[in-house]
Amino acid sequence: MRTQAIACLALFAGTTASLAHAQSDAIDAAARQLEPRVIEWRRDLHQNPELSNRETRTARLVADHLRALGMQVQTNVAHTGVVGLLKGGKPGPVVALRADMDALPVTEEVDVPFRSRAKGQYNGQEVGVMHACGHDAHVAIMMGVAQVLAGMRDQLPGTVKFIFQPAEEGPPAGEKGGALYMIEQGVLDNPRPDAIFGLHVIAGIPAGQLTYRAGPLMASADWVTISVRGRQTHGAWPWRGIDPVVTASQIVIGLQNIVSRQIDVSKEPAVVTIATINGGTRKNIIPESVEMSGTIRSFDEDMHADIHARIKHVAENIAQANHAHAEVGIEKAVAVTTNDDALTERMLPTLRRVGAQGGLKLQQRVMVAEDFSYFQQQVPGMFFFLGITPRDQDMAQAAPNHSPHFFVDESALVHGVRALSALAVDFLAGKP
Repeated sequence: MRTQAIACLALFAGTTASLAHAQSDAIDAAARQLEPRVIEWRRDLHQNPELSNRETRTARLVADHLRALGMQVQTNVAHTGVVGLLKGGKPGPVVALRADMDALPVTEEVDVPFRSRAKGQYNGQEVGVMHACGHDAHVAIMMGVAQVLAGMRDQLPGTVKFIFQPAEEGPPAGEKGGALYMIEQGVLDNPRPDAIFGLHVIAGIPAGQLTYRAGPLMASADWVTISVRGRQTHGAWPWRGIDPVVTASQIVIGLQNIVSRQIDVSKEPAVVTIATINGGTRKNIIPESVEMSGTIRSFDEDMHADIHARIKHVAENIAQANHAHAEVGIEKAVAVTTNDDALTERMLPTLRRVGAQGGLKLQQRVMVAEDFSYFQQQVPGMFFFLGITPRDQDMAQAAPNHSPHFFVDESALVHGVRALSALAVDFLAGKP
């Protein structure tokens, strides 16, 4: 009897492995067949980018596609978000997949036939609009995943929730938006996912290569604003006023000492960046005030709080030493993107299998931030990167995300379709 039972178990294991292999082959074949269409979607989205909370055309394209696949579709979630529900032919768990849709206020300088020439309004200014962070690729990849999985509907043991998110780059001033607002509006309810997956295309990694990391992957992000007030005077008589420009310059230099000299970066990395400085109207007038803004990045909550306190101390005391006044405002923006350890370990065999074609590497932590972190605070989540830099290019010289020269090697897109499809199917099936 025992020998017979072992033989039955071996036969079952072999059958299961054969089914898994067949399913994997089916995903690969469907993704390859869809590749030209995914590229076509991406080029259309790239040529027609939309800023945060303004992704109306993108949302309409996505919703029409999901409806055509026979999904239950919800629109206008957190302004322009779209949620599609694909119910499999068998009972099982729920898995969510997320793609962000918004573009950036960047004027494109890449010479491609589908180059963006779009304009938009950002903070009261007319700006160029470009998918300089690859969200067009994310949307196109997920539209491809939706079609692949819809074609396997009868075989799926569970439900796939497709989340197309607006305003990942941050909503316009005075508006709500992004992942947190989608959660507030119930995107993770009815049904609640058991896990969520997402990817981000990234420059400086060979096209098609996947990179992953368990635990903290991307830093938290805060916004800092510093207002420096002096006393306006003629540029020829600086002693008759209080110069906020010189004071602001000293504050910028002082802030650089926080990371380089005051915190233990051997424990955790951190960044303090002042990215804008504005003040004055004329060459011969020392202005009344200067406004600065920037970002803080860190992985550790205690270090996070310490940096906040040090920024306030440095700015206020340098201003006081110059008889000026500094007011510091810090707004928490995005939490640390932390991949669930157990989920990452469970799905690693899937990543290895999918990565056999384009490559798979362990990813070091990065200082950029992602509001996917808010989904991970609610349900176990895993976020990973997809390389999009041509393999014959020097990776160190690749224009980074958010650059007007940001370039996507479209041969990578099919690998994104394969990866997200396989993760969803394997999770629902209870694999590794």
